[in-house]
Amino acid sequence: MSLFSRFTIFRNLYFALAALLGILTVGVVGYRLIEDYTLLESFYMTVITLSTVGFKEVRPLSEEGQVFTALLIISSFGIFAYAISTVTRSILSGELGSYFKVYKLEKKIDKLEQHVVVCGFGRNGRRAARKLEAYGQEFVVIENDEQIINRYLVNSKTMYLVGDATQEDILIKAGIGKAKSLLSTLSKDADNLYVVITARDLNRNMSIISRAATESADKKLKAVGANYVIMPEGVGGGHMATLVMSPNIVEFLEYLSIDGSSAINLEEVEVSQLTDRLDSMQIKDLALRQQTGCNIIGLKTPEGEYIINPGATTEITPNSRLFVLGKPEEIKHLYKILNS
Repeated sequence: MSLFSRFTIFRNLYFALAALLGILTVGVVGYRLIEDYTLLESFYMTVITLSTVGFKEVRPLSEEGQVFTALLIISSFGIFAYAISTVTRSILSGELGSYFKVYKLEKKIDKLEQHVVVCGFGRNGRRAARKLEAYGQEFVVIENDEQIINRYLVNSKTMYLVGDATQEDILIKAGIGKAKSLLSTLSKDADNLYVVITARDLNRNMSIISRAATESADKKLKAVGANYVIMPEGVGGGHMATLVMSPNIVEFLEYLSIDGSSAINLEEVEVSQLTDRLDSMQIKDLALRQQTGCNIIGLKTPEGEYIINPGATTEITPNSRLFVLGKPEEIKHLYKILNS
């Protein structure tokens, strides 16, 4: 949280503290000049006067000192009342609690690495977040719509930042430099374009996936750095057409859930996560089925070629990606191997 933001939140508290320090200073200086007290005596007299505890004076006061003390007591009433009401209001309004919640959240986000940044928490953003959560993938949401924030984020466990995702500083706050991927799900193509340009400039190696509403935006987004562009309307239309022509295939693919809710899960794994070998090898060398029970149903080579149902002797390299099918417990066993 910036110094300016912190000052804005605690502005009234700072003013109350400044008023208390101000009257304390006036009291110390006044007793030094009027009664010729030492610095310690002046401080002691000011404290017992302002707190009205009734302790005896250091030395008998002169007439000028008595007048000064009376004025000091009268002025302190208003200042103390203002300070107490300010602190009470900050606590009851939740201002202090909100600040510490945001502070704790930002510290947590600062420590993230290899996470996903989700720009926008509308319908598409929420769906993406649910899938990422099902995968166990850490992510940060950037949203500036107050209604969405209050409805979906404030009382959730989701890590989020309030701000405009098109601004470089908010992306940096979200740890864009250490993120593995960015999902831009904003409703306007122009905003998604700004996000992609800024994100690509801040992180050359991350994967960027953006939403697009038009085909022209699709081309532009890819031109400025998006790895993948999704058109929800196009995907939805294609899905509906496939349901007409091949409904059972669609049902089968939906059955191959990635969120652990079905009996069979489909996962994508990079070969380098399964072995330390740097040279080419054969699929049988991984012994994946023997270790986990999972089946390798597909392979993507570093050149982008897809091989369906590869055989045990199929050659693979550390940069190859495997598509693995298995039961939830087998997939969990697979992830234990990946994380060991």
